[in-house]
Amino acid sequence: MFIDSHCHIDFPELAERADELMAAMVTNRVSHALCVSVNLPHWPNVIAMAERYPHIYASVGVHPDYEDEVEPTVAQLVALAQHPKVIAIGETGLDYYRLQGDLAWQRERFRVHIRAARATGKPLIVHTRSASDDTLRIMAEENAAEASGVMHCFTESQAVADAAIAQNFYISFSGIVTFKKAEELKEVARTIPLERMLIETDSPYLAPMPFRGKQNHPALVRHVAEHIADLRGIAVEEVAAATTANFARLFKLEGKLA
Repeated sequence: MFIDSHCHIDFPELAERADELMAAMVTNRVSHALCVSVNLPHWPNVIAMAERYPHIYASVGVHPDYEDEVEPTVAQLVALAQHPKVIAIGETGLDYYRLQGDLAWQRERFRVHIRAARATGKPLIVHTRSASDDTLRIMAEENAAEASGVMHCFTESQAVADAAIAQNFYISFSGIVTFKKAEELKEVARTIPLERMLIETDSPYLAPMPFRGKQNHPALVRHVAEHIADLRGIAVEEVAAATTANFARLFKLEGKLA
């Protein structure tokens, strides 16, 4: 079976099709998905999705792209993370691509999330874009390795992947790895340890080939796994088994994914 380790099925364009998407997951042997929070005002929609479907889990956090937000506190994140379906803190991190100027608030927000993850014992979901040096530096300074976590929708270099793995993090590949021009990323997917790999859709975005340009959804994570299997010259069942076991281990769900 496959697990979508990062999706946004609470977004309106997917939420309105929720039952249809759940049926598609069954057809494609996608057993579970993690619905990831991007801000606190819409977090009730995230947790409602997890409460509605037994095989959907949730996170709590504020994405670095959301500039005009009341900043979350460690105490607030810790309190919301007590819900039994919340298995992660985030997504959080740094994004110097979409936003410019003084981004000290992004770095402080990232530190708050790391501290909440350490306080709860729940792993981090990290977004980084054009900010890998500062992302890794802050992770080290705040001892993010204690919480562990995942570098989601990974698009960085082999060196960044190696540095994140050295800090006790996993690397998650989205549909981007299937894109023709993503040669450097394909090489990372070929070479990182299989026991440190996750797969995801980041839906409704980044649909894998041959669905590129169409609306993404959790059932399509199978195509990410198939492409990685081809890159590594192994059976897709091996990728499925490894990434499922990795998901269970990282998010403390071992023995709970039946």
